[in-house]
Amino acid sequence: MSTVLYLDLFSGASGDMLLAVLIDLGLPLEKLTSALGRMKVSGYALSAEKLVTHGLSGTRLTVRDDLDAHPARHLSDVRELIQSSGLSAWVMKTSVAVFERLARAEAGVHGVPVEKVHFHEIGAVDSLVDIVGFAVGLELLGVQEVRSSPVPLGSGTIQTAHGLLPVPAPATAALLAEVGAPTRPHPAETEIVTPTAAALLAELAAFSLPPLTLRGIGYGIGAKDLPWANVVRAFLGDTTEPDQDGGSGQDAADATVLIECNVDDSTGEELGFAMERLFAAGALDAWFTPIQMKKNRPGVMLSVLARPSGSAALAAAVLRDTSTLGVRISPPLSRLVCDREMREVTTAWGVVRVKVKLLNGVALSAAPEYEDCARIAREHGIPLRQVMDAAKRIKE
Repeated sequence: MSTVLYLDLFSGASGDMLLAVLIDLGLPLEKLTSALGRMKVSGYALSAEKLVTHGLSGTRLTVRDDLDAHPARHLSDVRELIQSSGLSAWVMKTSVAVFERLARAEAGVHGVPVEKVHFHEIGAVDSLVDIVGFAVGLELLGVQEVRSSPVPLGSGTIQTAHGLLPVPAPATAALLAEVGAPTRPHPAETEIVTPTAAALLAELAAFSLPPLTLRGIGYGIGAKDLPWANVVRAFLGDTTEPDQDGGSGQDAADATVLIECNVDDSTGEELGFAMERLFAAGALDAWFTPIQMKKNRPGVMLSVLARPSGSAALAAAVLRDTSTLGVRISPPLSRLVCDREMREVTTAWGVVRVKVKLLNGVALSAAPEYEDCARIAREHGIPLRQVMDAAKRIKE
């Protein structure tokens, strides 16, 4: 079982709308504010209010900026702010990855080196709040997967720090193209998807809707006044692996595709980055195997397990993000999958999520979630193993 956040981009998305929808789903504002307070950023305040727009009740998030001017920030400055915050490893890694996507997109659009990109709108306080806050919110709500509808594209022009640019903004278009995001036309003659939102979607979302057992529905209201409800709608629910008959259940057997290639001229950094991209694009699993190649060269075989419906996009991602000239795609394979159930246990230091492995309804093993245990270990200054052992010992 996996907890999924599905984003229905009815009217586009901005960073504040994506964060607002998490608050509408139950993310406590005080916990969000406390977590963001770990960054050495001042001069802003958060507020959230329930509003009704075009008959829909939702939450609008406002980031009030109290400073007349902020220091110019480059990617290295943003990295330092995030990595010195003491937030969880996953939150810091994810937030930095989103900003790195933004920097790559801006660098490509404006023809400058990535580290020389001067963050204008996207380097302001509100973008730090939106990006880091969204990652914090996913973690606090226990979201394990982010899914999204196709991305609507407006038209017209937008005034930016670089002058008048077409909609969607060039950085937004580059971010969506980088991951092959599906898009659809929209009648809005204005920007309805911002670069911040596009970077969050590109880094975190797979563009498909799985079967869900719904736990909540939220609405994040945008600041723009449009002739329709300017909202992001989100579904929060649980999903299980579908079986061959299209249903869901324990010990499900389902079809998968194996994508493989051999590489002997990519660095470890490049291969690690490629794996991150593959998981973000929806890979079920991915791994490296050391191999011997032609001319006695040591190499690596990259293997990717995918659903048939997503195999084409993942194969394209392998070609794009590695040096290989081709990939091998095996015919659909059948796999047997044990059901998984996420439970919560209370340790002496706080709540830990535990993933329980089930076979024919019988619990075989339980594995504490690393990020929960690591967070507690950091906060209380105790060994990680002590927290994990305590979580395993607790009886349901």
